[in-house]
Amino acid sequence: MWPSWELWRYELEVFFQSGGWVLYIILLVCFALTSLILERLVFIFTIYRPMKRQAMQQLRSDSQWGQKLGVMCDLDLAVKDSFSMIKVLIALCPLIGLLGTVSGMIQVFDSVSINGLGNPRTMASGVASATFPTLTGMAVAVAGLLCHVRLQQWAAKERSLIVNAKNVLRSERPSAAYQSGAVR
Repeated sequence: MWPSWELWRYELEVFFQSGGWVLYIILLVCFALTSLILERLVFIFTIYRPMKRQAMQQLRSDSQWGQKLGVMCDLDLAVKDSFSMIKVLIALCPLIGLLGTVSGMIQVFDSVSINGLGNPRTMASGVASATFPTLTGMAVAVAGLLCHVRLQQWAAKERSLIVNAKNVLRSERPSAAYQSGAVR
């Protein structure tokens, strides 16, 4: 049986209180990363197949060589879209978590300077809560990296097919001598 909504809400409040304000930033980055990954998945399963089919029909048509190459380049750009932003967000998550750890450690040292070293448990719990944002940032980054690697493998496979089609298209391109009418 699933826990009640009140229990979920309470656990989330404890989670965010233990990690501090940086966890809200990591949450926003996580939402952005998740939305970009979902956009790529929607693109793969709904948009890309008809787009690829239409590109192949245009390649089989009697259009000019430059138009055919433009279609292949558009398809290649569509496959590569959003990957750089996904990589940036993956790299940003541990850095934001480290920012939370540094700010948490500053709070721990401030507490030690005010209260002294009389209670080591307080200091240990402060250090534990200070390292929590780095753990959260790393967890989000690893999950994003796993999805990114899988999407990148799909994109590499599709891009190799596109490059092969471009190479075939280039080999079929009439030479400049034939285009100018010098060779009959």
